[in-house]
Amino acid sequence: MNSLESFIAQFKEKLICVAVSDLETGGEIFVNADEGMHPASTMKVCVMMEVFRQAQAGVFGLDDSIALTNSFKSIVDGSDFALGMADDSETSLYEKIGGRESIRELTRLMIVHSSNLATNVLMEKVGTARVDAFMRELDIRDLHVIRMIEDNKAYRLGMNNGTSARALTHMMRLIAEEKVVSREASREMIQILLGQEFNESIPALLPADVKVAHKTGWTGSFFHDTGIVCAENRKPYVITILTRGFAQDDEKGAHDCMARVSKLVFEEIV
Repeated sequence: MNSLESFIAQFKEKLICVAVSDLETGGEIFVNADEGMHPASTMKVCVMMEVFRQAQAGVFGLDDSIALTNSFKSIVDGSDFALGMADDSETSLYEKIGGRESIRELTRLMIVHSSNLATNVLMEKVGTARVDAFMRELDIRDLHVIRMIEDNKAYRLGMNNGTSARALTHMMRLIAEEKVVSREASREMIQILLGQEFNESIPALLPADVKVAHKTGWTGSFFHDTGIVCAENRKPYVITILTRGFAQDDEKGAHDCMARVSKLVFEEIV
């Protein structure tokens, strides 16, 4: 796919990683797909998957409610840390601290609004180690979830979650194929992902009738998007775009780059 590789080659000081898997034709596209990356908020899909796995196993019900707190334990030494509302893309949940919210709604907020608070509350509920173990059980390589959001002690010691574009595409393909937990659970996860409200990247330049079930992620110089692209009259394809090197104040540049990559892939496949 020369047009895609030529476009990516323009970004001399940046790393652009792409992994595409087409359920219609079996075709694949990989560019820097095995480069290790900080997953940012794309790892919230992993948390959602484990939530649904435990719900299916009867550990809890999705409509059960859990207490909302803003105190979590660092994996370094067990010390307490809290999330900053100013750094969270979803803030309404902070007003409910001390109360309760359903697991289903927390899962939706974690994906659709990328709520950090919902993510940590859910990770505390299901267990961070269990989230990571489920990725191993699904044979998704190079995707590791070892700590909660904003565990800064761990971050400073390099104890971070990790992924690659190939790993995230594998993960999203399993959901698209309705192979995660159950057909019904996979379909419900897709519906949640379709509600994504940050649509500046993969969906931005695609035709209006194309639906994208996706999850974005951003932290520091990392800007990502991974999703299932559903065009009319064909099976979907899965695409992951990971970037590193865009300045924190160049969010538009990162989104524009990912949107162009997505458009080039769409034109090639569809």
